[in-house]
Amino acid sequence: MSSTPKGFTAAALAGAVLAATSMMAAPASAQDNKEKCYGVALASQNDCAAGPGTTCQGTSKVDYQGNAWKYVDAGTCATMEVPGDRMGSLEPLERDVPQG
Repeated sequence: MSSTPKGFTAAALAGAVLAATSMMAAPASAQDNKEKCYGVALASQNDCAAGPGTTCQGTSKVDYQGNAWKYVDAGTCATMEVPGDRMGSLEPLERDVPQG
């Protein structure tokens, strides 16, 4: 027979579950001082929801896809340069969006 009271074990388990789920609840932008930056992700390296034709993380089709975003440090997106004299954007772009 165990000397640990059943109530203590249940409370410890509940506390561990609560701690684990609370860490997952906050979005990365709130946790890490990040912002969504469109047009800077390489193909298949976007974070979530890259617009029509994609569903979530890793589904962008081309490098620097304008409607695909990646989390970057807050305040750095608008100054991020990508090949072809292009910049990152805080809003979705119409450039480099795969057709169909």
